[in-house]
Amino acid sequence: MSKTPDAFARLTDALKVLPNVGPKSAQRMAFHLLQHKRAEARELADALEHALKQVRHCRLCNTFTEHELCAVCADENRDPRRLMIVHMPADVAGMEAANCHDGLYFVLMGQVNPAQGIDLNGIALDRLTERLQNSDFDEIVIATNFTAEGYATAYVLAELLKPLPCKVSRLSRGIPLGGELEYVDAGTLAQAVYERRQVKD
Repeated sequence: MSKTPDAFARLTDALKVLPNVGPKSAQRMAFHLLQHKRAEARELADALEHALKQVRHCRLCNTFTEHELCAVCADENRDPRRLMIVHMPADVAGMEAANCHDGLYFVLMGQVNPAQGIDLNGIALDRLTERLQNSDFDEIVIATNFTAEGYATAYVLAELLKPLPCKVSRLSRGIPLGGELEYVDAGTLAQAVYERRQVKD
């Protein structure tokens, strides 16, 4: 009969769910929170519980929001004819900071990564397909990372978008090979959008 993990072991195991956090890092975090940051740990627990109850996916673009529609989708001043597809909400924040896209977004919430067991089921292709139904976009911009996973995701998207009667483009290669949009400076990001290349008519 297996022993039930004690409270510290349970906390350590829970922290391992975070990206790039292994057993030793999780153990150090647990020690730090319990020894030096108990008040902050309570705030973290409360904030996480609140977020789990309140945060949902935007009905249109799939990003995180506390309402049916996120602020971008609810903004009537956005260009409804241009859609940009990105990996994560942080990519939307980067694009908005660069002030280089006045259209709408769709957030995949991940990318194709066979090495980590993330296949097509790991990204929101079903929700994207639903979003594209009865849509009237003039252009769809594929704004995935310039990494192996980003290229794989872009290929999947390009194949999915082929039947649509609109222009499909991809960010230019001004972003460094291996670069992730979240970490690219605003100027480079804006230039990559401005010089985007056409994938299909």
